[in-house]
Amino acid sequence: MPTKMPKVLIAGAGIAGLVTGLALQKIGIAVEIFEQACELRELGAGVQLSANGTRVLIALGLEQPIKAIACEPSGKEIRLFSTGQTWKLFDLGAESRELYGAPYWTLHRGDLHRVLLDAFVERAPGCLHLGARCVGFEEIEDGAWLILEDGRRHRGDVIVGADGVHSEIRRQMAGDGRPAFTGLAAWRGLVPMQHLPAAMRRDVGANWVGPGGHVITYPVRRGELLNFVGIVERESWAVESWTARGTTQECLDCFAGWNDEIRTIIETLDVPYKWALLGREPLSHFCTPHVGIIGDAAHPTLPFLAQGGNMAIEDGMIVARCLATFDPPAALKRYEELRLSRTTSIVVKSAENAKRFHNPALANSCGAADYVSREWQPERVRERYNWLFEYDAVTLTV
Repeated sequence: MPTKMPKVLIAGAGIAGLVTGLALQKIGIAVEIFEQACELRELGAGVQLSANGTRVLIALGLEQPIKAIACEPSGKEIRLFSTGQTWKLFDLGAESRELYGAPYWTLHRGDLHRVLLDAFVERAPGCLHLGARCVGFEEIEDGAWLILEDGRRHRGDVIVGADGVHSEIRRQMAGDGRPAFTGLAAWRGLVPMQHLPAAMRRDVGANWVGPGGHVITYPVRRGELLNFVGIVERESWAVESWTARGTTQECLDCFAGWNDEIRTIIETLDVPYKWALLGREPLSHFCTPHVGIIGDAAHPTLPFLAQGGNMAIEDGMIVARCLATFDPPAALKRYEELRLSRTTSIVVKSAENAKRFHNPALANSCGAADYVSREWQPERVRERYNWLFEYDAVTLTV
């Protein structure tokens, strides 16, 4: 047990930072969160949370507010980009609860963030600081100072960097500069479900696979919206911002030759946004004696196993439990031991899935069906996903 409960300062009020804050508050550890935005707005599109993530949120007492804004789809499918031919990937709904003890939820990222934010503000009043951009830290013998852009400094026993893929905490700790463009760009948007033909209003997720690109769709916000993500390969990213508003025609051009259902979705998007997918090489460490990084700050990953949000949630619960069990240096060392191998494997396997989703064999309609049937046979699906969904950050021995 720690000699005393530490005071923890968190940089970033995204999913990773808020889950960590909630987990620490539940344990009884003093926590403050510093967020660079002056106002927290509804951002992003969809997020998929499998049992390894949802069991943490349920343990934090968030099941009811999340169920009120989530979908619990009945299954996921693989579909061929050209013909729309369909293969079952896996069942969800009741089967996820039966096999893994927790649901599979699909949500609007903004809805999830609002639930987390409201819960933290209610449970830890006065402990969220907006307009507080973190630019680094100074580690001392028995703690660390969190340094803000305006010159203010805050002392804690532990600093947790949850400040995303452009993390200043990571930059100072690892010295690896800016994240790199991966050669993949994402088109993202939402469609009011009622604007789609009746046959396309289904409570399933779909991975449409094709040569050089793929599309992911699933319902969010109680089934009122369809989330669309289309990934395409490109040599460079010429736009100054890593996210930009695009046009419907530009998005259609990226998916020329794809099934009419995809083109119908694109034509019905509210606003098509294009995002550069950024990456970094996996780190060999996540921590110093009094500073640790979590979520995208620690292990940004391509979204091809749908585990980015889940990893952030797992990180938050594990680092909180370690800090409740050990003094800070030992706690952060144990967090790193528990998380480094798993998160590195997810980063690597997500990149492998990109090659699987975009394989040139999918271009030939005759060979494509054989390729999909081989790559997504039930045994291979279980091998790719069971180890993800079975992980339990709530009961894992720390």
